[in-house]
Amino acid sequence: MNHNLRVESVIISGHDGHQQEAYLAQPTDVERCGSVVVIHHMPGYDAATREIVRRFAANGFTALMPNLYHREAPGASPDDAAAFVRANGGVPDERLVGDVKGAMDYLKALPSSNGKVASIGFCSGGRQSVLAGCRLPLDGVIDCYGAFVAVDPPADSPLKMTSVIGEIGALRGEFLGLFGAEDQYPSVEQNELLAAALSAAGKTFTIRTYEGAGHGFFAVDRPSYRPEAANEGWKEILGFLERVVA
Repeated sequence: MNHNLRVESVIISGHDGHQQEAYLAQPTDVERCGSVVVIHHMPGYDAATREIVRRFAANGFTALMPNLYHREAPGASPDDAAAFVRANGGVPDERLVGDVKGAMDYLKALPSSNGKVASIGFCSGGRQSVLAGCRLPLDGVIDCYGAFVAVDPPADSPLKMTSVIGEIGALRGEFLGLFGAEDQYPSVEQNELLAAALSAAGKTFTIRTYEGAGHGFFAVDRPSYRPEAANEGWKEILGFLERVVA
């Protein structure tokens, strides 16, 4: 983490041409570098996830996080925006893919881009990262404890989504999954289903499961934070990006 960086809010063209806010961090001391679309967790476009965006830039990658809740709640606090979107079933899949495509296109158009882009998502963003990787030409896909990748939500869940395991055959980039052994959504058994599907489809993938960690172990501002698992996870993430987009 020794690169100089610049951060700013920008406007990108998302799904159906919607002009939405996104958070951009770039290393300023490299001529060309790979890029990452950061898909925020269900709690939204918050300070902790912006810190993650900056961390990528400090490590030599350009990172961009689109505000997935911009349509419903522009200017609202992350908590208020997330509550509203959750109550209405979450972000529709088609719109999510369009927003990630907009972010991917923005990154590729930057003068510093080497043309390679990966996605990473946390919590609901983990599932969305996999979904985007199945429908867009991303060079790498990282899923950090994304629920409902391998199984559908419970029948009483307000979230209007289904598993994406049936689309795994369309995944184009290499896959990295980072999970907690104490998590229930996704559980170890659900992640084994995902691994089996990736293997059956002939995909290149790595899955790591961390003992003593549950859901949200990367979240530095939450009781779920597990420094040892998060530190090991960051080593996996940065090594993966060096391999697939650097």
